[in-house]
Amino acid sequence: MTANADIAPGRLSPWARAKAILGGSAGNLVEWYDWFAYAAFTLYFAPAFFPKGDQTVQLLQAAAVFFLGFVARPIGAWLMGLYADRAGRRAALSASVALMCGGALIIAVTPDYKTIGLWAPAILLVARVLQGLSVGGEYGASATYMSEMAGKARRGFWSSFQYVTLIAGQLIALGVLITLQRTVGEAELKAWAWRIPFLIGALLAVIVFWIRRGLDESIAFKPSSSQESLSKTQVTAAGVLLLLTVIAGVLGVTNGPLAKPGQYLGALFLVLFFATLIAPLIRRHPRESLLIMGLTAGGSLTFYVYTTYMQKFLVNTAGFHKGQASEISALSLVGFMLFQPLAGWLSDVVGRKPMLILAFAGGALSIWPIMTGISQAGSVTTALALILAGVAIQSCYTAISAVVKAELFPAEVRALGVALPYALANVLFGGTAEMVALAFKHEKMESAFYLYVAGVMAVGLVCAILLKDTARHSLIAED
Repeated sequence: MTANADIAPGRLSPWARAKAILGGSAGNLVEWYDWFAYAAFTLYFAPAFFPKGDQTVQLLQAAAVFFLGFVARPIGAWLMGLYADRAGRRAALSASVALMCGGALIIAVTPDYKTIGLWAPAILLVARVLQGLSVGGEYGASATYMSEMAGKARRGFWSSFQYVTLIAGQLIALGVLITLQRTVGEAELKAWAWRIPFLIGALLAVIVFWIRRGLDESIAFKPSSSQESLSKTQVTAAGVLLLLTVIAGVLGVTNGPLAKPGQYLGALFLVLFFATLIAPLIRRHPRESLLIMGLTAGGSLTFYVYTTYMQKFLVNTAGFHKGQASEISALSLVGFMLFQPLAGWLSDVVGRKPMLILAFAGGALSIWPIMTGISQAGSVTTALALILAGVAIQSCYTAISAVVKAELFPAEVRALGVALPYALANVLFGGTAEMVALAFKHEKMESAFYLYVAGVMAVGLVCAILLKDTARHSLIAED
């Protein structure tokens, strides 16, 4: 271990460690159930909020709102990361699940476009922003908390449960979808039953809020030093740039002569806003921050291709009906979830770096044949086997994504360091995965999307090669 690593205040008993991991995991599961419920039910509620256009156009509009939720994630990562490094991991975890509860409840009760017109998609956007703030803060706080509480010997294994619960949340969302498909039918789902999963999520979030208030604080937590304190200049600059982004974005959706300039200026102001958020972290920890962004770009893009986008790909491209697509996605997610502890355990044995190299090299080489094979699959079994092959490779990254990031930073800035670079890369690549894929399909160039994914995975491979093996160079306290 490096000389400047934290000094642990004491050892955890096996029961205390298990309680901490399970407590953090339960909240993570509900957070991600709520987040993925939006993607799982998009096919049914998109016409309620975006009634004009064909199915692909409706999905593009719903995906755009999904992306705006991603835009909020770096803000949540920044705010909650700072909060977790000052007030503690437990306090940030409780705050993030409270925001998610609010977002899910708003979606559940919002009237449709026919009832309140443009207010419907506007309120949907507000709800997704709340959920984006929540998930942005959740990732850094939970990844940091679980990695710090895991212990050195099995840190990869225990930390892999962050993605176990992340995938389980998505799996439960799909399970609710399949149950509703088989009980109330497609017509009722489009009419009103799509609201049920969001009500379930809001209720579960209340329960988890209570659970998280009873968690022990991380053994490695210590309040952030004054060196990491907020700068008034940074806050002012970020606020001004965010306001300019909103103004330009409003102009960009009009039909007037300022629409195009508004879109370009909105994109520019948004990039400057994000740069303002992360600049202090990059100045203090440049190598770590940039490597995390590179790894996250490839890892998150591929994750969303095989999970949230895959259900739509199976319907729109491979020709399966919605029920079959949901079942294939559910079964592939079960396999993906079960791969996580195995890959995490392997990282404790062989190290993190070899696993990352395998994930990104294998992912870059396999994405074209896998996606092409799925598009031409004549059976559920063939499509499922191909998806399982893809997620097995991807598991070499996802299982250790949290712990690799956490091991790179000292405790006083760990939650922010884990959350913010990850969230920014997620905006650019994970959050745009569906929009880019659907745009390629709309232009009848769908296979070019596979090359795009392979190229981003190649960037991740370079970062994995440059990265030190964090299992042997960890800054997390040993206990």
